[in-house]
Amino acid sequence: MKKETYIIGEIGQNHNGSVDIAKLITELVTKPIKEDLFGLNLKPMNAVKLTKRDLNEELSASQMASPYNTPNSFGKTYGEHRAALELSDEEHFEVFKHAKSLGLDFVETLCSPGCTSLLKFFEPDFLKVASRDLTNIPLLETISETKIPIILSTGMASKKELDEALDVIVKKHNHISILHCVSEYPTHPDHLNLNTIKYLKKHYPNYRIGFSDHTIGISAPVVAVGMGAEIIEKHVTIDRSMKGTDQAGSLGPEGVMRMVRDIRIAERWMGEETFFIEPSVQAARVKLERSIASKRDLSVGEIIKPEDIHLLSPGDGIKWIDKEVIIGAKVINAIPKNEIIYPENVKKNK
Repeated sequence: MKKETYIIGEIGQNHNGSVDIAKLITELVTKPIKEDLFGLNLKPMNAVKLTKRDLNEELSASQMASPYNTPNSFGKTYGEHRAALELSDEEHFEVFKHAKSLGLDFVETLCSPGCTSLLKFFEPDFLKVASRDLTNIPLLETISETKIPIILSTGMASKKELDEALDVIVKKHNHISILHCVSEYPTHPDHLNLNTIKYLKKHYPNYRIGFSDHTIGISAPVVAVGMGAEIIEKHVTIDRSMKGTDQAGSLGPEGVMRMVRDIRIAERWMGEETFFIEPSVQAARVKLERSIASKRDLSVGEIIKPEDIHLLSPGDGIKWIDKEVIIGAKVINAIPKNEIIYPENVKKNK
């Protein structure tokens, strides 16, 4: 069976500045998942992820003061909007504790060195670097000082920038994962290029490779698992119609269930890199394959000729590739027309 895919439900800012909503989304991804036909109980998501910004290290003064008048705005200016969506370090800690109580791992995207203040309260299972911050060398240097595993998202990065980021981190840190990502929301099908996963696995064999998905729907993560992705990240929410720029492009409760179900089943699909007859197929093979059979009534003492045989099911007799065992053999037990010719009914002359 394929190694379990590590599935992260990205809350991001879908909590709309509310700890209670963040907790509800956290509870959503822990719900049991069943596959009814085969009676499978499937493991839910492994982790949830929040994003932490330090507004002192986030926007220029003019950006902070710029008017922000859209249906998804939480403030009159963009700075007010961003401030309304931020949870404090203590509130992140509260969601962390809730996730842990439910058996989930907890991932934090830190957007600047100042965000590491929350590490005084708790230690996430992973630190995530967003695509836009792969060139944020001060942030990379800061988090590389920790012993917390790091996940890099590549949605805005060239290979050169990815390599430069890795050069910074590996000086002090060696537990790194890389996620193929396209920072287009939603990502157009022609732009996704999932074959990048195979490229990353080939050229960065020392790192765990995954996929951060911004497409609409649930198919892309399942395909990514089939291509070798070991980590899947997807935006999740409790209600896709809620206010917020990421809500409509996220998975709601039903979508979460379906995506995780399909990923967990895809893990089982993968199997081993070999060629064999699955034991469960054996009964069908016997029933449906063909064996050498009589084209006419064959009496005791007759010598079987090529024109006396053809192929019929079931497949528990002699195969056509071994027909020389039958041709030229003497019938020792009468064989009616259109019956399988079993070895015990004939004797080959030496």
